[in-house]
Amino acid sequence: MPGTQPERQLLHLVFGGKLNDIESVEFEDLETLDIVGVYPNYAKAYDAWKAAAQRTVDDAETRYFIVHLHRLLDPEVSAPPKPGAS
Repeated sequence: MPGTQPERQLLHLVFGGKLNDIESVEFEDLETLDIVGVYPNYAKAYDAWKAAAQRTVDDAETRYFIVHLHRLLDPEVSAPPKPGAS
């Protein structure tokens, strides 16, 4: 539509694998990590995360995560406003 700006791209990575211990985030074997993909916004990443987690629901040691890549790539833009800042 004329006059509308495209949605800002906020990259998110979805990945997972088998953990050494369900109380930690240390993976059993980095070679077998499941890199689900990189997504342009949180909503799409969440949908991919949910689908991957559902596939492994019976395996308690396997967990999937969403990483906010946009916060790592551009921390100033993605950071929440500081208290008292205008």
